[in-house]
Amino acid sequence: MRADVAGVGIEYDVTGEGPPVVLLHGFPDSGRLWRHQVPALVDAGFKVIVPDMRGYGRSGKPTEVAAYTMDLLVGDVLAVMEAAGAKRAHVVGHDWGAGVAWAIASLAAERVDHLVALSVGHPATFFADGFEQNEKSWYMLLFQFKGIAEQWLSADGWANFRAWGRHPDADATISELEANGSLTPGLNYYRAIVPPEVFLHPGLEFPPVQAPTMGVWSSGDIALTEGQMTSSASNVAGPWRYERLDGPGHWMQLEAPDEVNGLLVDFLSA
Repeated sequence: MRADVAGVGIEYDVTGEGPPVVLLHGFPDSGRLWRHQVPALVDAGFKVIVPDMRGYGRSGKPTEVAAYTMDLLVGDVLAVMEAAGAKRAHVVGHDWGAGVAWAIASLAAERVDHLVALSVGHPATFFADGFEQNEKSWYMLLFQFKGIAEQWLSADGWANFRAWGRHPDADATISELEANGSLTPGLNYYRAIVPPEVFLHPGLEFPPVQAPTMGVWSSGDIALTEGQMTSSASNVAGPWRYERLDGPGHWMQLEAPDEVNGLLVDFLSA
């Protein structure tokens, strides 16, 4: 299915019947990331909506960096929800998808039933965790350099991407990036939303999240500290739940699918 947002087509899949759940992926993935979660949620009685975020997969890929700002990403998801007949939904996000999910829950609170953020905490607390998070975020500065970042990631059979990211599904992810021309659009998220100035003046202000919220962090994450997730509680006015998974890396839904599925079904069914 496809939703048109000011000329940018956002492709999405809908599976199952029941209360709607929207699953939002981040860099460098597509909706395919959630292939282990969709069947579990459908079996639990949910209608699962999985978009390819703009720039990825089958969705449109604007060339301008300014086409990847947070307000436009939020608008894409709300348009998909509208097209799928979901006036209100549970929203689950990972990586950049988690950032978008936080923004939707803050700015369009009436559209979010429950919120689940995997890996990435609230935008206001992301850099507030101090030097450790800044140190882990070094790649965000590299990604600002157009052409350089693309070459660094993809040279020598994507050697740096493989070594740095440790993606558990690297071969298929790289094939998808190449086939769909998604590398530069994916990097444009960083260029549009976290320019270098953010390191000097961090801390975005959003209204507190009213929805029941669960944050999940995995101890093997190469890019994110536990503190940036646990501190997110201060930006949630509704019920807050925190879960830590010991062992998995950044892509917990691929490395520990049964654990992630169990958490999602338990929390979203409450």
